[in-house]
Amino acid sequence: MTTAATRRAERRTSPVFLGILAVTAVTGWATWTGFAAQPGVAVFLFVTAAWIVSLCLHEYAHARTALHGGDISVGAKGYLTLNPLKYTHALLSIVLPVLFVIMGGIGLPGGAVFIERGRIRGRWKHSLVSAAGPLTNVLFAAVCTAPFWLDALDGVPRDFRYALAFLALLQVTAAILNFLPVPGLDGYGVVEPWLSYSIRRQVEPIAPFGLLLVFALLWIPALNGAFFDVVDTVLRGLGVGDLETYCGYELYRFWLGTNEYCSVSP
Repeated sequence: MTTAATRRAERRTSPVFLGILAVTAVTGWATWTGFAAQPGVAVFLFVTAAWIVSLCLHEYAHARTALHGGDISVGAKGYLTLNPLKYTHALLSIVLPVLFVIMGGIGLPGGAVFIERGRIRGRWKHSLVSAAGPLTNVLFAAVCTAPFWLDALDGVPRDFRYALAFLALLQVTAAILNFLPVPGLDGYGVVEPWLSYSIRRQVEPIAPFGLLLVFALLWIPALNGAFFDVVDTVLRGLGVGDLETYCGYELYRFWLGTNEYCSVSP
């Protein structure tokens, strides 16, 4: 295989990703039209598939930015194919984020791609590589909430509106968590190039436990409340109310039964 053909193969969109995208489209259509016998099942599949799509785009953004920054190894690693199975660990990248959505309605940052930082020159490029992922979540949140902040909800079915609201909540929580300047998270990767060598060495042992520390802190009621106050403020700024996100989460957890309040809400 020639070099040019190899490079095309490295960047060819994975059938796995296309399959997930197809599930998103079909279940989104089922949610919109009310085709499914159980609306909650359609919402669950739609939100879960769309969430996995966003995880793939998050990691792709890191890899693509790293490629333009000088790390040409990302293609050979399969990171440019959008295949979630090519990421560092399928459990950390896909399974755990989906489980956290089910258990707590929170967007857990997925596993990372391995970037060969030594190939990238310039602090700004390093910061941009780290910021590219959570910026994708920000863009995804803006797209999900577009009907709300554009005041274009006329004709949008109730269940689809709730699904979009809950999906937006996941994107906002993921973006906020990822941007925290905690070792091991993208936010720290943004500021790390600007820190002194001694500080980087001191915090390096903490990096593998940074995400666990964040979630341990979120178990503290006061901090959890403050975190979701920020999330709710952002969503309200985008035109999404508490009712939409609450009912979206209730519909998503269809196995708990239908919430009568959400079923009669306009």
